[in-house]
Amino acid sequence: MFTGCSHDTSPFRIGGKWTPKIIRCLEGGPRRFSELEVPLRGITPKVLTETLRSMERDGLVTRTVHGGIPPRVDYELSALGRTLLAPMAACCAWAAAHLPELRDAREAHGSPAPTPAEPPLAHS
Repeated sequence: MFTGCSHDTSPFRIGGKWTPKIIRCLEGGPRRFSELEVPLRGITPKVLTETLRSMERDGLVTRTVHGGIPPRVDYELSALGRTLLAPMAACCAWAAAHLPELRDAREAHGSPAPTPAEPPLAHS
């Protein structure tokens, strides 16, 4: 019997569509909401807000409000969030190394490899 993560504690959000992209966007340091929207083409403000709130709730991101009119809000990876950078880099390296095999397997199964809708985010 598998005794790993229970359904309640497993961080499934990490595998969501936007969370890894946001982590990559914050890898270089804090960014404002509007600064996240530019590289995350295609994300709606509502989905970005929901994802950032979820990441903050999970302790992956910190949100800092600075005074002023309008107030300035910065998002930054927390220490916990930064621990995801190395595993994500390893997954990217694995995918790059095995991309031909993945494509061959999908073709053999009758499912062509999906075409990326946008270029991958640059690594800092």
